[in-house]
Amino acid sequence: MSEFPVGKIREDFPVLSREVYGKPLIYFDNGATTQKPVQVIEVINQFHREHNASIHRSVNFLSDTITASYEEARVTTQRFLNATKPSETIFTSGATASINLVAFSFGETYIHPGDEVILSTLEHHSNIVPWLMMCERKGASIKVIPISDQGELDLEAFAQLFNKRTRIVAVTHVSNVLGTINPVEEIVKISHSNGVPVLIDGAQAIQHGPVDVQKIDCDFYAFSGHKVYGPTGTGVLYGKEKWLETLPPWQGGGDMIDRVTFEKTTYNELPLKFEAGTTNFIGIIGLAAALEYLKSISIKEIESYEKHIVTYASNALQQIDGLKLFGPTGHKAPVFSFILNQIHPYDTGVIIDKLGIAVRTGTHCAMPLMDRLGVDGTVRASLCFYNTTEEIDRLVEALDVVNTMLS
Repeated sequence: MSEFPVGKIREDFPVLSREVYGKPLIYFDNGATTQKPVQVIEVINQFHREHNASIHRSVNFLSDTITASYEEARVTTQRFLNATKPSETIFTSGATASINLVAFSFGETYIHPGDEVILSTLEHHSNIVPWLMMCERKGASIKVIPISDQGELDLEAFAQLFNKRTRIVAVTHVSNVLGTINPVEEIVKISHSNGVPVLIDGAQAIQHGPVDVQKIDCDFYAFSGHKVYGPTGTGVLYGKEKWLETLPPWQGGGDMIDRVTFEKTTYNELPLKFEAGTTNFIGIIGLAAALEYLKSISIKEIESYEKHIVTYASNALQQIDGLKLFGPTGHKAPVFSFILNQIHPYDTGVIIDKLGIAVRTGTHCAMPLMDRLGVDGTVRASLCFYNTTEEIDRLVEALDVVNTMLS
């Protein structure tokens, strides 16, 4: 994979050149948030310096300029997802907000007492709790797709969960704990054959490979900006127009209205119906810059390089004495959860942090999955396209140190 310009790419990320505790920083916590390239940082700084004004409201040069850039960001996002039209792309504060929007608005319209929602064992809390809240409010219930011991969905069991009360399926594209890549196209086909729409949580997928919402044929797709090299407080909800037109707004306020009286409110057209108040418009422009940055490198080339990283890291980690790696080891995103010789994950994380390696430890906002795995928590190393095999070697050396100290 020497042809992939990882060295040049790393130069675009200022934080990767710093040291922590006197050691070169190795950032393996990309599943929590990704670092930002200078191309994104500079765009955000430029708009704060030169173009800051409120969008969609004022009639002045600054407002017109930033409104145009905001709507250009929508087109950029639409094209990145291969959505049919820009109006199917709604800007939010993150994947959590996107899922909450659908859970509330879909629930208000289509969920009744006794109805059912299908989730999976692999879900992040952000794709569990909003549905639980909605089900408690509406008198509905949740069914769960089981997984194999390798962390892959049981599609035969999934197909048996449908009945006449099933209203929606909400599943992750990629597990934030195991890196499992779910067969979302097949999930959608099974669901649609039962007349049920599908929401895909793409927070851990959008940064690792191409996403084509028309090819997937999902009804909703959610992701966060900060996990795709963009700013925090930004996110996207893609929704098919036929669904978005029927759903009521989740939040009320400025910009999402057509006309307001004390007797009645009529709502704006898509997508503004779902963008109440002053959005993080400069952040959204920064998100578009991040998507353009990935496009300039080629998301397919990123996917190919990360496959190499997955193979290298899987092989290296499995050579460590006493390390138990959870989930698939072949076809997966570069996310590795493990425990080491019954050493508490927190202790492992603290020691390797002092050696310059940033990982996450704990339940990773996926307690039901931890229960299924039979552990209280794991160490998670989540990699991306700016990480290297040399950094993986450093992780292996650091885990050997942990073994020596605590086993």
